[in-house]
Amino acid sequence: MSAIGSQARRDRIVHLATTTGLASVEELSQLFGVTASTIRRDLAKLTTDGRLARTYGGAMALTAHPEASLRQRVGEAFEAKQAIARWAASQVRPGETLLLDAGSTVGALAYELRTVKDITVATTGLTSLQALSDVETIHVECLGGTLRPLSQGFVGPLTEAALERMTFDRVFLGTDGIWPELGICEADLRQTRLKELMARRADHVYVLAHAAKLGRRPFHAWTALREGWTLVTDDSADARVLEEVRARGVVAVAVTAEPEPGETD
Repeated sequence: MSAIGSQARRDRIVHLATTTGLASVEELSQLFGVTASTIRRDLAKLTTDGRLARTYGGAMALTAHPEASLRQRVGEAFEAKQAIARWAASQVRPGETLLLDAGSTVGALAYELRTVKDITVATTGLTSLQALSDVETIHVECLGGTLRPLSQGFVGPLTEAALERMTFDRVFLGTDGIWPELGICEADLRQTRLKELMARRADHVYVLAHAAKLGRRPFHAWTALREGWTLVTDDSADARVLEEVRARGVVAVAVTAEPEPGETD
């Protein structure tokens, strides 16, 4: 990055801390091409001005990254989510037992599965339950527990105990963000623990995430998945992030998101 003024650099630091969580001294020093001492002075100034809160080794936004509700996220990246859901559904075979996470993209997958016969679907998400509740050819299991209103999904010890009773051919997970070095990001530690347990119970693990979630870390709770899982995203994904993900043993699939019939540019 070319040299910029101190005020512009500080404004950029606040923006990064608010949108991606990027606020460690080392990372900011490399990003802006200045010394660690300069970054520490920036962070001290921003803290004094009330724009950031200091943490060990860096700083964080004063206002936590707000977790959008499921209702707010349903219309976000709609075509991309539909394309991801269609690809994911194409991987399913009759007779399989699936595990579906909560979330809008996984909910779109549940809708795509309505035409697949003779499968069993266990889910922690209300959206998936609603999509499949009237399909007679699909056996549905609800992994109940404590309901998180924002995500419309169940978490907690009851959900985890139910997981111990089953194994799955495939699990499809959602996420709030993906960072190659850290894994998948969530707003709540109960969610990250649950996703880790879900991944352990399945032969094949898929993470469904549209392109805007790649290289994003809006929260500080993480799930590290074992090597060999599959990321399913759309073709607008950053090629560099996909390359980093693949270098860590992940299968990355970027599907084409097509406009709905009748739409024009």
